[in-house]
Amino acid sequence: MCGIVGYIGENCASPVLLDGLKKLEYRGYDSAGLAVVENGEVQVVKTKGRVADLEQKLQESKPLSGTVGIGHTRWATHGAPTDANAHPHTGGNGMVTLVHNGIIENYIALKSMLETAGYTFVSETDTEVLAQLFAYYYKGDAVAAMRKVMQTVRGSYAVAVLTKDCPDRILAAKKDSPLIVGKGEGENFLASDIPAVLKYTRDCYLLNDGEIAVLEKDRILFFDSTGAPLQKEIYRVTWDAESAQKGGYKHFMKKEIAEQPKAVRDTLSPRIVNGKVELPELHLTDGEIRAVGKIHIVACGSAWHVGMAAKYILESLAGIPCETDLASEFRYRDPIVREGDICIVISQSGETADTLAALREAKRKGAHTVSIVNVVASTIARESDDVIYTMAGPEIAVATTKAFSAQLAVVYLLGLYFARAVGRLTEAEEQAKCASLLELPAQIEELLKLDEEMAKLARQFSAAKNVFFIGRGLDYAISLEGSLKLKEISYIHSEAYAAGELKHGTISLIEPGTPVVAIATQEALFEKTLGNIKEVRARGARVIALVSGEHKEVSEFADEVIHIPQADATVTPSLDVIPLQLFAYYMALERGCDVDKPRNLAKSVTVE
Repeated sequence: MCGIVGYIGENCASPVLLDGLKKLEYRGYDSAGLAVVENGEVQVVKTKGRVADLEQKLQESKPLSGTVGIGHTRWATHGAPTDANAHPHTGGNGMVTLVHNGIIENYIALKSMLETAGYTFVSETDTEVLAQLFAYYYKGDAVAAMRKVMQTVRGSYAVAVLTKDCPDRILAAKKDSPLIVGKGEGENFLASDIPAVLKYTRDCYLLNDGEIAVLEKDRILFFDSTGAPLQKEIYRVTWDAESAQKGGYKHFMKKEIAEQPKAVRDTLSPRIVNGKVELPELHLTDGEIRAVGKIHIVACGSAWHVGMAAKYILESLAGIPCETDLASEFRYRDPIVREGDICIVISQSGETADTLAALREAKRKGAHTVSIVNVVASTIARESDDVIYTMAGPEIAVATTKAFSAQLAVVYLLGLYFARAVGRLTEAEEQAKCASLLELPAQIEELLKLDEEMAKLARQFSAAKNVFFIGRGLDYAISLEGSLKLKEISYIHSEAYAAGELKHGTISLIEPGTPVVAIATQEALFEKTLGNIKEVRARGARVIALVSGEHKEVSEFADEVIHIPQADATVTPSLDVIPLQLFAYYMALERGCDVDKPRNLAKSVTVE
């Protein structure tokens, strides 16, 4: 959550900061602000609202021409979205100006200590406590002060600091929250994510936990948590900045829905060679896979829904017991993880705080960790034993689409790879299933042609107060994702249920006119799900049925029927999700919602 940018060089800082904040607004948009060194003084401009509101406020105020500055876009945790709570925050009567991502867990005790020492506060935030604490420790040596702050606080943070007495320097540090340093010629940059600086440089340094960076115009210094100097390697960004732009689409979400055939193709194709899955990223022998006691799958949000599908797929194909956990619950239930178990962690950003904590817990208990992430060199990727990258490219819309589909593609590859390792898949069977996987991009392309049909459905159902999604097996896993997509961008109350559970309470919520999206694409379970469709229809529900192949009989019991191509039952989630994404997208448009930036949500959840 939240986005940080920083600039130091020879150019005017505020346009660079604003440009970076616009690239990072997907991380938080409750408020925004920047601080620029102007004639030896640090000038702060901030406001509740979005980056556009900050830009308007800057236009109405005295122009800032300084060449050193930091900026922030906020997703509120401590305190409401107000001008006072917006970043940057100051400490020590203006000696320190600071922006912060993360949560300081012991801020109440620190605030009490600082108030006793005579410090006063004007906001409700933990960040202002951090600024005052830095001022409390600062005696002219910024690195020493930062080390003391890091030793004192508990929680997660990425911080950027300006000090009034040294206006030609930006100090930065991180723990459990992403931060990168961009290297330029006569200028240097700081950001929470690469897209914010990609317009200016492709050479970046990736900060690790406990590391401190000092940015000056012509050099960058790095220190470890003891204050010892560090030498860091440059990470060269190879992907195109244009891929993070809308490219003629009205919304990033629509563009990213349309990019799914490519994302799936790019994820699958290099890893299927001559009808066989090859995963050179996976450093597990067949013997080690055969000896696995359990596979633990941990993730949050949409990635958890991929994990739900993964449980069905891995158990079905490989016969290895799997547990799927919400990452936020995993470590707090003291999970039983044994030496030789595998822990698969799934995260688009590779920075999800709960998922990262679960990864560390699994490693501590002896599991071999395999991460499925989209962002190269992200923290989860770096800390995993093995990492399999999804080739989705930058995903900007808060509601994931193409990253979800790419994660599913990796799960299919893992399922086949493990199945072969344990001897449950013949060469001919693997070739057939690989052929089915390679057909997915073209099948997704066909499903994107449902665009107008889903827009028409949205016009019919956009006034709904409640929508229910039902399915069995893999259809249940994908119904969870369909429901989440709808609620997070259209703000319609929506729930997903295993269809067989309807009679155990949920069916009492079905009233005449209630929309029910029934996913019935698992052939082995079709008749069972059809029975559930009949049950809700008998109670007045308006049923939208999603079926594989023809199944003409379903039209007798459903108001609307959406057909997906016939495919191997294992891979139907990749097909089911396309019309559900389009449905959610058009429902949100009909209701006038901000599709790319839904209220209260942020793209990368880097706090618990």
